[in-house]
Amino acid sequence: MRLLILAAVLVAASSVSAESFRSQFVDPNDGKFDASQYLAENAFGFLPVPIIITDPAVDGGLGAVGLFFHETEEQRELRRKALQDPNAGAQSILTPSISGVAAAYTGNDSWFVGGGHMGFFRQGRIRYMGGGGYGDVNLDFFGFGEVGLVNPIELNTRAAAVVQSLKFKVGDSPIFAGVSQRYINAKIRPGDLGDLSGDFLPPDLQERWEELVRQLLTQDVVTSALGVNLEWDSRDNFFSPHSGYKYQLEHLWYRDAFGSDIEYELTQLKGLNYWKLSNKWRGAVRFDLQNAQTDGLLPPFATPGIQLRGIQALRYQGNAVGVVEAELTWQLNFRWSVNAFAGSGWAANEIGDLFDTPSRLTKGGGFRYLVASRYGFEMGLDIARGPEQTVFYIQAGTAW
Repeated sequence: MRLLILAAVLVAASSVSAESFRSQFVDPNDGKFDASQYLAENAFGFLPVPIIITDPAVDGGLGAVGLFFHETEEQRELRRKALQDPNAGAQSILTPSISGVAAAYTGNDSWFVGGGHMGFFRQGRIRYMGGGGYGDVNLDFFGFGEVGLVNPIELNTRAAAVVQSLKFKVGDSPIFAGVSQRYINAKIRPGDLGDLSGDFLPPDLQERWEELVRQLLTQDVVTSALGVNLEWDSRDNFFSPHSGYKYQLEHLWYRDAFGSDIEYELTQLKGLNYWKLSNKWRGAVRFDLQNAQTDGLLPPFATPGIQLRGIQALRYQGNAVGVVEAELTWQLNFRWSVNAFAGSGWAANEIGDLFDTPSRLTKGGGFRYLVASRYGFEMGLDIARGPEQTVFYIQAGTAW
């Protein structure tokens, strides 16, 4: 949904005439660029969405998403009129259902194609989200938890995946409870393992890990799970929240009975916290804890990893992963704000060892511009410094 706003601004701005630009993309209240009016009149139908990939793990890349909005003409007209109301909030832009198809290609010859659907039923009391696709992805493998390779191994993973969730609203509360399903059929091949000499593995672990690493990085494997999820969401805005909370708890069982070649369990707890400290200052804290309960090591694509601005994808992995990130925002004026953030992540092979492992620190800053004031939607840029490199991110809505 955040990409919907981004696409509307980028695609539509290039197609409207000069005469209509001011009426649709300039706010009459302050004379600044604003996409609220355009979105109110053109939020439905088919919409192409550009994707700009900045993650150094895949050397950047480009892609596109095609979004399809499913409503009757009567529903569409009623919603269009509601969106004309200047007092309408961000939730007004949510549609009963949205489908999409996507494709992307990156600088290291990785590619992906897929699609998904988000459906709302009974006035949003029942929510479905699902998607699937196929990808051919090249990523460096750096090790498991406390065991890091001397030099990373280039790893190719070709995989088909399906992910689904179905949630039901509990009474009139902001709580949703439901079920989840995940399926991945993957073929993993290393670029070159050679004889796994000390160039790859630390010398003191050579004999113990050589065969295990060879097996984990060269295999055809299916992981398949069913699970349960619980969610609380009281954020004040769907796109760029300034206050409120969102907490998610999910537990998945990977079992042979569900078609999985590997049996294990995965628990994930996520928390997003937003506070208005004053008229000019806001604070936010995010945490994420994942724990894979398994007797051994999992394939790289199934192993949890640290997700922080400033750290490339899958750089630090382990059966147990913890992340904490804090952000402070200064509202310069109605349109512009600047932010500073810092985070820390841990990865280990056992949950009991998680906070005894080295902390991976990140820090950075950025800015946001209120691009659609009626919906409280912001866009901007973040620059983050991690343990190894500096990474920039184009943000559409919240970074989380």
